[in-house]
Amino acid sequence: MIVVDDVHKHFGGFRAVDGATLEIRKGSITGLVGPNGAGKTTLFNVVAGVLPPTSGRVVMDGEDITGLPPHALFSKGLLRTFQIAHEFSSMTVRENLMMVPADQSGETLWNAWFGRGRIAQEERALAAKADEVLDFLTISHLADERAGNLSGGQKKLLELGRTMMVDAKIVFLDEVGAGVNRTLLNTIGDAILRLNRERGYTFCMIEHDMDFIGRLCDPVIVMAEGHVLAQGTIDEIKANEQVIEAYLGTGLKNKVAEPAV
Repeated sequence: MIVVDDVHKHFGGFRAVDGATLEIRKGSITGLVGPNGAGKTTLFNVVAGVLPPTSGRVVMDGEDITGLPPHALFSKGLLRTFQIAHEFSSMTVRENLMMVPADQSGETLWNAWFGRGRIAQEERALAAKADEVLDFLTISHLADERAGNLSGGQKKLLELGRTMMVDAKIVFLDEVGAGVNRTLLNTIGDAILRLNRERGYTFCMIEHDMDFIGRLCDPVIVMAEGHVLAQGTIDEIKANEQVIEAYLGTGLKNKVAEPAV
Protein backbone atom coordinates (compact mmCIF):
# COMPACT_ATOMS: atom_id res chain seq x y z
CA MET A 1 0.00 0.00 0.00
CA ILE A 2 2.83 2.37 0.94
CA VAL A 3 6.31 2.04 -0.52
CA VAL A 4 9.13 4.19 0.85
CA ASP A 5 11.96 4.08 -1.67
CA ASP A 6 15.44 5.25 -0.60
CA VAL A 7 14.13 8.28 1.28
CA HIS A 8 16.59 10.81 2.67
CA LYS A 9 15.83 13.81 4.86
CA HIS A 10 18.76 16.04 5.75
CA PHE A 11 18.86 19.08 8.00
CA GLY A 12 22.07 20.77 6.95
CA GLY A 13 24.75 18.18 7.59
CA PHE A 14 22.53 16.03 9.81
CA ARG A 15 21.00 13.00 8.05
CA ALA A 16 17.83 12.36 10.06
CA VAL A 17 16.64 9.81 7.47
CA ASP A 18 19.45 8.27 5.49
CA GLY A 19 18.24 5.98 2.73
CA ALA A 20 15.18 4.40 4.34
CA THR A 21 13.40 1.79 2.23
CA LEU A 22 10.37 -0.12 3.46
CA GLU A 23 6.89 -1.30 2.51
CA ILE A 24 3.63 -1.16 4.48
CA ARG A 25 1.27 -3.88 3.30
CA LYS A 26 -2.43 -3.18 2.91
CA GLY A 27 -4.38 -4.55 5.84
CA SER A 28 -1.35 -4.80 8.13
CA ILE A 29 -0.54 -3.23 11.47
CA THR A 30 3.13 -2.43 10.97
CA GLY A 31 5.29 -1.48 13.94
CA LEU A 32 8.15 0.98 13.57
CA VAL A 33 10.63 0.85 16.43
CA GLY A 34 14.14 1.99 17.16
CA PRO A 35 16.24 4.06 19.56
CA ASN A 36 15.65 7.77 20.03
CA GLY A 37 17.13 9.66 17.10
CA ALA A 38 16.69 6.74 14.69
CA GLY A 39 14.63 8.90 12.31
CA LYS A 40 11.21 7.33 12.91
CA THR A 41 9.17 10.49 13.45
CA THR A 42 11.04 12.34 10.69
CA LEU A 43 10.18 9.50 8.30
CA PHE A 44 6.52 9.71 9.42
CA ASN A 45 6.58 13.44 8.71
CA VAL A 46 7.99 12.88 5.22
CA VAL A 47 5.42 10.20 4.35
CA ALA A 48 2.56 12.30 5.76
CA GLY A 49 3.60 15.41 3.84
CA VAL A 50 4.65 17.46 6.86
CA LEU A 51 8.24 17.58 5.56
CA PRO A 52 9.49 17.28 1.98
CA PRO A 53 12.18 14.62 1.46
CA THR A 54 15.68 15.62 0.42
CA SER A 55 15.52 12.73 -2.05
CA GLY A 56 13.69 9.47 -2.60
CA ARG A 57 10.07 8.56 -3.29
CA VAL A 58 6.89 7.71 -1.40
CA VAL A 59 4.25 5.72 -3.31
CA MET A 60 0.68 4.95 -2.18
CA ASP A 61 -1.36 2.40 -4.10
CA GLY A 62 0.91 2.84 -7.10
CA GLU A 63 0.67 6.66 -7.09
CA ASP A 64 3.71 8.81 -6.39
CA ILE A 65 2.69 11.00 -3.43
CA THR A 66 6.16 12.36 -2.67
CA GLY A 67 5.95 15.86 -1.23
CA LEU A 68 2.15 16.17 -1.37
CA PRO A 69 0.88 18.38 1.47
CA PRO A 70 -1.08 16.86 4.38
CA HIS A 71 -4.47 18.14 3.18
CA ALA A 72 -3.98 16.44 -0.20
CA LEU A 73 -3.00 13.18 1.52
CA PHE A 74 -5.96 13.55 3.89
CA SER A 75 -8.31 13.50 0.89
CA LYS A 76 -6.62 10.26 -0.26
CA GLY A 77 -7.24 8.61 3.11
CA LEU A 78 -3.74 8.96 4.61
CA LEU A 79 -3.81 10.39 8.14
CA ARG A 80 -1.36 10.66 11.01
CA THR A 81 -1.66 11.29 14.71
CA PHE A 82 0.95 12.94 16.92
CA GLN A 83 2.73 11.94 20.11
CA ILE A 84 1.12 14.96 21.79
CA ALA A 85 -2.58 14.94 21.01
CA HIS A 86 -4.01 17.97 19.18
CA GLU A 87 -7.57 18.73 20.22
CA PHE A 88 -9.86 21.76 20.27
CA SER A 89 -9.78 22.02 24.04
CA SER A 90 -12.78 24.33 24.49
CA MET A 91 -15.07 22.19 22.29
CA THR A 92 -16.82 19.01 23.36
CA VAL A 93 -15.55 15.59 22.35
CA ARG A 94 -18.50 15.20 19.95
CA GLU A 95 -17.82 18.62 18.40
CA ASN A 96 -14.14 17.72 17.93
CA LEU A 97 -15.20 14.72 15.86
CA MET A 98 -17.76 16.69 13.88
CA MET A 99 -15.04 19.17 12.84
CA VAL A 100 -13.05 16.53 10.94
CA PRO A 101 -14.84 15.96 7.58
CA ALA A 102 -13.81 18.45 4.91
CA ASP A 103 -16.01 20.51 2.55
CA GLN A 104 -18.93 20.93 4.93
CA SER A 105 -21.72 23.18 3.64
CA GLY A 106 -21.47 25.51 6.62
CA GLU A 107 -17.92 26.47 5.64
CA THR A 108 -19.13 28.85 2.91
CA LEU A 109 -20.78 32.21 3.57
CA TRP A 110 -23.38 31.63 0.85
CA ASN A 111 -24.63 28.43 2.46
CA ALA A 112 -24.53 30.04 5.90
CA TRP A 113 -27.06 32.57 4.59
CA PHE A 114 -29.17 30.55 2.19
CA GLY A 115 -28.50 26.89 2.90
CA ARG A 116 -29.37 26.59 6.58
CA GLY A 117 -31.60 23.57 6.04
CA ARG A 118 -28.83 21.65 4.31
CA ILE A 119 -26.35 22.65 7.02
CA ALA A 120 -28.69 21.44 9.76
CA GLN A 121 -29.19 18.13 7.95
CA GLU A 122 -25.42 17.65 7.59
CA GLU A 123 -24.85 18.46 11.25
CA ARG A 124 -27.42 15.88 12.33
CA ALA A 125 -25.70 13.26 10.18
CA LEU A 126 -22.26 14.23 11.52
CA ALA A 127 -23.51 14.11 15.13
CA ALA A 128 -24.95 10.65 14.52
CA LYS A 129 -21.66 9.44 13.04
CA ALA A 130 -19.70 11.00 15.91
CA ASP A 131 -21.90 9.16 18.41
CA GLU A 132 -21.34 5.90 16.50
CA VAL A 133 -17.57 6.48 16.71
CA LEU A 134 -17.72 7.25 20.43
CA ASP A 135 -19.73 4.09 21.02
CA PHE A 136 -17.16 2.05 19.03
CA LEU A 137 -14.37 3.47 21.19
CA THR A 138 -16.39 2.92 24.42
CA ILE A 139 -16.20 6.60 25.38
CA SER A 140 -19.82 7.64 24.76
CA HIS A 141 -19.94 8.92 28.35
CA LEU A 142 -17.46 11.64 27.33
CA ALA A 143 -19.45 12.98 24.36
CA ASP A 144 -20.36 16.28 26.03
CA GLU A 145 -17.13 16.70 27.99
CA ARG A 146 -14.77 19.47 26.92
CA ALA A 147 -11.84 17.87 25.12
CA GLY A 148 -9.34 19.86 27.17
CA ASN A 149 -10.52 18.04 30.30
CA LEU A 150 -9.68 14.57 28.97
CA SER A 151 -6.78 12.50 30.25
CA GLY A 152 -3.84 11.80 27.96
CA GLY A 153 -5.16 8.36 27.06
CA GLN A 154 -8.66 9.66 26.37
CA LYS A 155 -7.18 12.28 24.04
CA LYS A 156 -5.38 9.51 22.15
CA LEU A 157 -8.72 7.72 21.75
CA LEU A 158 -10.23 10.97 20.48
CA GLU A 159 -7.46 11.25 17.88
CA LEU A 160 -8.18 7.69 16.79
CA GLY A 161 -11.86 8.62 16.58
CA ARG A 162 -11.05 11.49 14.23
CA THR A 163 -9.64 9.01 11.72
CA MET A 164 -12.95 7.15 11.81
CA MET A 165 -14.91 10.26 10.83
CA VAL A 166 -13.40 10.14 7.33
CA ASP A 167 -12.94 6.36 6.88
CA ALA A 168 -9.17 6.55 6.59
CA LYS A 169 -7.30 4.01 4.47
CA ILE A 170 -4.02 4.16 6.37
CA VAL A 171 -3.24 5.78 9.70
CA PHE A 172 0.22 6.61 11.03
CA LEU A 173 0.21 6.54 14.83
CA ASP A 174 3.08 8.32 16.59
CA GLU A 175 3.59 6.85 20.08
CA VAL A 176 -0.08 6.29 20.78
CA GLY A 177 0.89 4.72 24.10
CA ALA A 178 3.05 7.57 25.40
CA GLY A 179 1.87 8.67 28.84
CA VAL A 180 -1.16 6.36 28.77
CA ASN A 181 -2.05 4.09 31.68
CA ARG A 182 -2.22 0.35 31.05
CA THR A 183 -6.04 0.13 31.19
CA LEU A 184 -6.55 2.82 28.55
CA LEU A 185 -3.68 1.45 26.51
CA ASN A 186 -5.50 -1.87 26.32
CA THR A 187 -8.65 -0.03 25.22
CA ILE A 188 -6.68 1.77 22.50
CA GLY A 189 -5.14 -1.52 21.41
CA ASP A 190 -8.56 -3.18 21.21
CA ALA A 191 -9.86 -0.29 19.06
CA ILE A 192 -6.89 -0.53 16.69
CA LEU A 193 -7.35 -4.27 16.28
CA ARG A 194 -11.09 -3.90 15.64
CA LEU A 195 -10.54 -1.13 13.09
CA ASN A 196 -8.01 -3.33 11.35
CA ARG A 197 -10.07 -6.53 11.37
CA GLU A 198 -13.61 -5.19 11.02
CA ARG A 199 -13.09 -2.08 8.90
CA GLY A 200 -9.94 -2.87 6.96
CA TYR A 201 -7.78 -0.05 8.32
CA THR A 202 -4.05 -0.24 7.66
CA PHE A 203 -1.84 1.09 10.45
CA CYS A 204 1.82 1.97 10.88
CA MET A 205 2.78 2.85 14.41
CA ILE A 206 5.82 4.19 16.22
CA GLU A 207 5.95 2.79 19.73
CA HIS A 208 8.50 2.05 22.44
CA ASP A 209 6.32 -0.36 24.43
CA MET A 210 7.47 -3.69 23.01
CA ASP A 211 4.66 -5.63 24.69
CA PHE A 212 2.12 -3.36 22.98
CA ILE A 213 3.97 -3.73 19.66
CA GLY A 214 4.09 -7.49 20.10
CA ARG A 215 0.35 -7.68 20.73
CA LEU A 216 -0.63 -5.64 17.68
CA CYS A 217 2.06 -5.59 15.03
CA ASP A 218 3.24 -7.88 12.26
CA PRO A 219 5.65 -7.05 10.76
CA VAL A 220 7.89 -4.97 12.99
CA ILE A 221 10.44 -2.70 11.30
CA VAL A 222 13.50 -1.48 13.21
CA MET A 223 15.20 1.79 12.29
CA ALA A 224 18.64 2.93 13.43
CA GLU A 225 20.69 5.92 12.30
CA GLY A 226 18.14 6.91 9.67
CA HIS A 227 17.79 3.61 7.84
CA VAL A 228 16.04 0.26 8.20
CA LEU A 229 18.09 -2.15 10.29
CA ALA A 230 15.80 -5.18 10.38
CA GLN A 231 12.28 -6.40 9.71
CA GLY A 232 10.31 -9.43 10.88
CA THR A 233 7.94 -10.74 13.52
CA ILE A 234 8.32 -9.49 17.07
CA ASP A 235 10.07 -12.75 18.05
CA GLU A 236 12.50 -12.45 15.13
CA ILE A 237 13.25 -8.84 16.06
CA LYS A 238 13.89 -9.72 19.71
CA ALA A 239 16.31 -12.44 18.64
CA ASN A 240 18.15 -10.34 16.04
CA GLU A 241 21.73 -9.68 17.22
CA GLN A 242 22.00 -6.36 15.35
CA VAL A 243 18.76 -5.12 16.90
CA ILE A 244 19.81 -6.21 20.38
CA GLU A 245 23.10 -4.36 19.98
CA ALA A 246 21.58 -1.18 18.53
CA TYR A 247 18.36 -0.89 20.49
CA LEU A 248 17.06 -3.54 22.82
CA GLY A 249 20.17 -3.89 24.96
CA THR A 250 22.17 -6.73 26.44
CA GLY A 251 19.62 -7.19 29.23
CA LEU A 252 17.08 -8.50 26.78
CA LYS A 253 19.75 -10.62 25.08
CA ASN A 254 20.50 -12.35 28.36
CA LYS A 255 16.80 -12.74 29.13
CA VAL A 256 16.15 -14.32 25.74
CA ALA A 257 19.03 -16.74 26.32
CA GLU A 258 17.70 -17.91 29.70
CA PRO A 259 16.00 -21.33 29.66
CA ALA A 260 12.34 -21.51 30.53
CA VAL A 261 11.56 -22.76 34.04
